[in-house]
Amino acid sequence: MPPAPGNEPRAGRGDRHVIARRRFLGLCAGAGLGAAAAASAPPLPGRPPVAPELHRAETERDRPGTSDWRIGSAGPPDAVTGYADRVSVTPGEECGLHVSTTAASFRVSVFRVGWYGGAHARLVWRSGPVPGRVRPAPRLLPATRTVRADWPRSLTLATDGWPEGAYLLRLDADSGHRHYVPLVVRSAEGTGRTVLVHAPATWQAYNRWGGHSLYGGALGAYADRSLAVSFDRPYDGNGAGKFLVYEWAAVVLAERLGLPLAYSTGVDVHRDPAVLRGAAAVVCLGHDEYWTPEQRHHVTDARDAGANVAFLGANTCFRRIRLEPGATGPDRTVVCYKSAYRSDPCYPSRPALVTTDFRRGPAADPESSLTGVLYEGYPVDAPYVVHAADHWLHRGTGVRPGEGFAHLVGVEYDRVTPGAPVPEPLEITAHSPLVRAGHRSHADSAYYTVAGGAGVYATGTLRWVEALTAGTGERGRDHGMDVRTRAFVTRTTENLLRAFAEGPAARHRPAPRPNADELYGAG
Repeated sequence: MPPAPGNEPRAGRGDRHVIARRRFLGLCAGAGLGAAAAASAPPLPGRPPVAPELHRAETERDRPGTSDWRIGSAGPPDAVTGYADRVSVTPGEECGLHVSTTAASFRVSVFRVGWYGGAHARLVWRSGPVPGRVRPAPRLLPATRTVRADWPRSLTLATDGWPEGAYLLRLDADSGHRHYVPLVVRSAEGTGRTVLVHAPATWQAYNRWGGHSLYGGALGAYADRSLAVSFDRPYDGNGAGKFLVYEWAAVVLAERLGLPLAYSTGVDVHRDPAVLRGAAAVVCLGHDEYWTPEQRHHVTDARDAGANVAFLGANTCFRRIRLEPGATGPDRTVVCYKSAYRSDPCYPSRPALVTTDFRRGPAADPESSLTGVLYEGYPVDAPYVVHAADHWLHRGTGVRPGEGFAHLVGVEYDRVTPGAPVPEPLEITAHSPLVRAGHRSHADSAYYTVAGGAGVYATGTLRWVEALTAGTGERGRDHGMDVRTRAFVTRTTENLLRAFAEGPAARHRPAPRPNADELYGAG
């Protein structure tokens, strides 16, 4: 029988798993980011007196890790799966795990993602055996075709002693099958730090668990898609696919550089912008498509106050969403009616909250006014062509004007679009010819600055973070990108993160050289 409410197994206070210390000097060559990428980095800076937060981050980075954080076998969909009732917690805050498994028991292994000498994760805690239960089939809420599991808590985690960061909670069934549950232990403040913003709203939008996502219904038809999706259900596949593809490698790289980091999610930035106040930089990781108007407003305010902003992907801030309550608390439901926006309860009385594309009416506000680039489409596979080879972003890469990197543009892309609102001055640093559906166009990387001193950079391609592991075999797919591409993207990203961590980029890096008219024609 399931435990009575309030009597679920507790984890995190006592019964700590003691991790044997190991040496990892020989692991870098086979690790996910690759020895070549690690070798390209300049020596890490020394350790002058720093704030306690930075000292803690450096200590965490230097702790020994483990290579045993990956999933060997996910098994069939019902083998073991689950979800957390929070997308993030502050250190010491409790959260619940809701698990269904055909196994007699399971354990929870908690891994913090980071550099860790090339191991890329550290085992922070492991539970004892927890009785397994097969939970009921999910509910489908007919009005919005929302799938909710609504399972009882199987385990309550107390996160005392868990450092801020990105976590993978691995459910280890005694059958040998495993499943991830992602969790962010978020920072309360980010003054002087680079804030890594994870994108759980986008993870959830694409989540097909239970047969519905914001893209399709049980038969894959767009007309039968969900109009709202719930965090109160597991993620499909291995449980953390979007995080591992579009975010993981950027987190590992940022931690390897020893930068003072803070951690948050778009859901948290929506609710409370405190983590952005005084931040040196804000980094939106990989595929970050779904934003609330509040999140966009808070990031824009941070930019205008001097925080640099980096968009390490494409299709960023494309969809306007609302967050509504769910079974386990506030902000547990992602609402996006998309092309059916006239059916949105906010239409037409509250146009700024209608859930559709940001560029579409009512209350049209194209994303390019923040990102500098405009999403154009997919699918595409094209070389990334450097235009401004002498830009400070490319120092140390040895790249030449017009040099290309095969397959780096894909599968979605952005461009500087004449007529779309963009801040000035803006410089296109890469201008990549492509053909999509018979239509010739370009993908662009772009950099601009604002009066408050902040620099903003957008890569314009969804494969940027994926390229950080190209040629390593880490994830088993790299779209044909090679070691040369990995070295270029790694060094460019290092230059970006180091510069942005120094404070408002306009004050210590060369100004953008406006060139959109040159490349696209004036007016």
